[in-house]
Amino acid sequence: MKIGCPKEIKPQEFRVGMTPNAAHEAVRHGHEVLIETGAGVGSGFDDRAYVAAGAKILDTAAEIFAAADMVVKVKEPQPGERKMLRAGQVLFTYLHLAPDPDQTHDLLASGATCIAYETVTDRTGGLPLLAPMSEVAGKLAPQVGAWSLQKANGGRGVLLGGVPGVGPGRVVVIGGGVVGTHAARVSAGMGADVTVLDRSLPRMRYLDDVFNRDFKTMYASAGNIAELITEADLVIGAVLIPGAAAPKLISREQLSTMKPGAALVDVAIDQGGCFETSKATTHQDPIYEVDGIVHYCVANMPGAVARTSTIALGNATMPFMLALADRGWRQACAEDPHLLAGLNVHAGKLTYAAVGAALGIDVVSPAEALKI
Repeated sequence: MKIGCPKEIKPQEFRVGMTPNAAHEAVRHGHEVLIETGAGVGSGFDDRAYVAAGAKILDTAAEIFAAADMVVKVKEPQPGERKMLRAGQVLFTYLHLAPDPDQTHDLLASGATCIAYETVTDRTGGLPLLAPMSEVAGKLAPQVGAWSLQKANGGRGVLLGGVPGVGPGRVVVIGGGVVGTHAARVSAGMGADVTVLDRSLPRMRYLDDVFNRDFKTMYASAGNIAELITEADLVIGAVLIPGAAAPKLISREQLSTMKPGAALVDVAIDQGGCFETSKATTHQDPIYEVDGIVHYCVANMPGAVARTSTIALGNATMPFMLALADRGWRQACAEDPHLLAGLNVHAGKLTYAAVGAALGIDVVSPAEALKI
């Protein structure tokens, strides 16, 4: 199979879909790997590293899309890239379709087979291709939140860890999954007073047991959220419903109950955001203010630490990429229900129920799609 990896073109996206190590493994499996020149530079991998791994370097994304049987990326294809997709081609990347009707309709029109990293599952019910980036984003969230709280950036001027004689900042993390757990750990490590809200009692017990009360846990009821945000200096939105749009957990009206200059970091922005006032921003212009509250809503947070993120993502995606290449997408998905769960679009049909519900589009089951 010809596996193509174009350079990411989303603003300030420095990650790359294949590491030289992944390229080397694919070549060892008998596949031809095509890399757009300069694709890995933002992550610290130059063209020579890919050539040494056995890959071929092509000059343009158009050449990659034209030649590849499978295109491997990081971020969702941008409008120009979507026009280059074709029927019978496999796209393997993050998609986040639920809040993005334009992308969804373009992918349906392309006829391509699109497998989304964020909905591939594992035996424990986890999301193994989302988890590495969730870990990175979770660890970054307190960092960028602390920066957002600096007075020069419009924040309250609060140091999360405090100093002797001055209490720590208060951090509220909504969601106790992978993102929330890492956000809470780092926030607590910075010396903040941290509370994690979640709806799963077993998950809260796990957090209490493992982290020995480094942070507090509370049930994520609307009332508890409303109460806690009034005292928070930083609120981190870390809620995920796989494949679906994120729920809105803090309304615009509630901003008036928060401390002036408090900060919101919305890690769920790829799925539409979990605050009513959230809108996607970039690393170049990451924050904005609504009703005196600083919002940080960068849609590709892990791109800020591109090398770490690229290697972590590559470690997770490589076995699935090789399965798709070695056996073809139909056989690979038929043999692995967890990979089949990643199928979102095939031959003009939407195959992920949560996306269909969010966008009002009819859906066929992944099992039916295997027969098309």
